[in-house]
Amino acid sequence: MQNEPDDRRPFALVVDDDFLILMDAMNILEEAGFRPLEAHNVDQAEAVLVDYADEIVLLFTDVQMPGTRNGFDLARLTAERWPAIGILVSSGIANPNPELMPEGAIFVRKPFSADVIYDRLRELLPEGQRPQPLSQKVREH
Repeated sequence: MQNEPDDRRPFALVVDDDFLILMDAMNILEEAGFRPLEAHNVDQAEAVLVDYADEIVLLFTDVQMPGTRNGFDLARLTAERWPAIGILVSSGIANPNPELMPEGAIFVRKPFSADVIYDRLRELLPEGQRPQPLSQKVREH
């Protein structure tokens, strides 16, 4: 069985309890050259990270989610356990208090656009993991 070229794309984990925002973020990341994985809360995200940590290069998490832990908690956990994973934290409500964000993580305000995500990824990720240029279709999204 021959591997498809897409099989070599790095994984990006998207965590959001809002289905439409989750799908939007996953589409943006897929267009940027990632294989998106999804989770709807911190517990699900942690399980995905345990299973795929060696292949995940990006965590893109919302702040407010159901459960006892939020996206800031997930960002800190990820930075501690898997420091090679780049972290984007997003919210339309919470502000990025420096004490809550791990070092190197980048905050993105909602609503976000494909261009904003793309620009933040170029800041966050090392040269070999940066996203592909976005198509006009995604930019007009």
